[in-house]
Amino acid sequence: MTTLLPRSPYTQEELKALYPQELQLEQVQVLLRHGERSPVSARFRNAGLPQYWPYCNTARHMRSAIMTPNNNWDSMAWQRKLETFSDTDDSAHIARGPKGETEGICLPGELSDKGRETTLTLGERLRHLYVDQLRFVPSELQDTKSIYLRATPIPRALESVQQVFLGMYPASSRSPGTTAPSIVMRSASDETLFPNEGGCARFAQLAEAFGERAAARWNDTDDMKYLNKMFGKWMPKESPEVKVDSHPRLSGIMDTVNSTLAHGPETKLPKEFYDQKAVAIIDKIGVEEWFAGYKESNEYRRLGIGGLVGDVVARMVERARANESMSVKGNELANGQDIRLALSGCHDTTLAAVLASMGAFENEKWPPYTSHIAIELFRAKQSSTTSSTPTAVKSSSSWWSSLFGPAKDILTPPPSSRTPLTQLAEKDKQALDGYYVRMRFNDRVMTVPGCKAVGRHYGEDESMCTLEAFKEIADKFTPKKWKAECKMNMNKPAEPMTVEPAGY
Repeated sequence: MTTLLPRSPYTQEELKALYPQELQLEQVQVLLRHGERSPVSARFRNAGLPQYWPYCNTARHMRSAIMTPNNNWDSMAWQRKLETFSDTDDSAHIARGPKGETEGICLPGELSDKGRETTLTLGERLRHLYVDQLRFVPSELQDTKSIYLRATPIPRALESVQQVFLGMYPASSRSPGTTAPSIVMRSASDETLFPNEGGCARFAQLAEAFGERAAARWNDTDDMKYLNKMFGKWMPKESPEVKVDSHPRLSGIMDTVNSTLAHGPETKLPKEFYDQKAVAIIDKIGVEEWFAGYKESNEYRRLGIGGLVGDVVARMVERARANESMSVKGNELANGQDIRLALSGCHDTTLAAVLASMGAFENEKWPPYTSHIAIELFRAKQSSTTSSTPTAVKSSSSWWSSLFGPAKDILTPPPSSRTPLTQLAEKDKQALDGYYVRMRFNDRVMTVPGCKAVGRHYGEDESMCTLEAFKEIADKFTPKKWKAECKMNMNKPAEPMTVEPAGY
């Protein structure tokens, strides 16, 4: 639930099994949860938990881009102090930590020093695997054209992806003059890198309904009675019982417990909050409340995380087509044909939603801080660009066809990388032959149930989906027009008539 304890690096024997010699790693996309942070809201001050946490020393080292005379650019170094109301009236008062600290005070939900440390370490672990062990990406970065960095508009996600990138490529491993990397971001209303309740009205409706269902299922159970026994006495007077939908919500209590577990002794709750049985109950109920919808409803998957999964699959398709010398529609930054490595700074709800939507989140716990999913694209080495897609031109073809191909291929634009598999011509499907996809969650191999059938995975490895099978599964919940679909079905029930299993 809280700080991730990563496993040791893969041994040589494990590497041989995970990365067989007959397959070539083509592309890696990493979705990473931000590191440890302060709580998003101040809770349980009546239990002695300080409102202001002194774990964000980035506040002492702020730097902003500024314009100088003659339209030149420079940076301005500054320090942040947090101001609040006094305890007696609305007069200004400098916020203080538990020991009277005024420096390094965290904003709500801010990436802490601990979070920066663990995301930096994640980058170092990724470097060890993909640079030192696999030689997949270069040890010294000459340019950033093959790397795609993305983050949600929430600062802790941006700062985490920066820390991971630094861990993979510290300054000493970047050639002099290397262009600063671009980090792609979206406005909040366009964001699909997390389940966007604020930007998608229908998804907000679905999430609320599944939350109400969880409350109806759990509020009057023995498990909830146990939680009330352990820490109900610290609930506020206006909401005296611990419930799924209490104030704070059970998920909010979990947020505070996880944040305190990850940090120092000055910011701890009473010991009852860390009772192992209580923590397990909170985790179990929280996972159901937030993620059951992805397992049961295609609409939930489609609106909650389908846009992101569609982007991930599109980059793999573009990479495969580029290898087969096929033209691809796309834009400069998001085009997967040039991308070797993608790092996306996101959230716990992102990771669980992706895994659950692909049917790979059974019996899992809430993703800890700095969790990550590595989505790896492989190519069978025997499927070379000359053998897998015949391109020879018949001798009877005209000089025009020999130079540019058949006229029908010129007049017909190539399909989008998001075009569903069911709508692709056979020649376009063939470009996906010999490619395989695997997901690793915190260095554990995950299996998509719809890839277990014969012909839908590599050899005897059911976790290694064919790209065609992986895309076919993802296509079923990839929206074509997400914003338009977010306005549909507002008067329809939230739950489907029958469960629509994920991962098929």
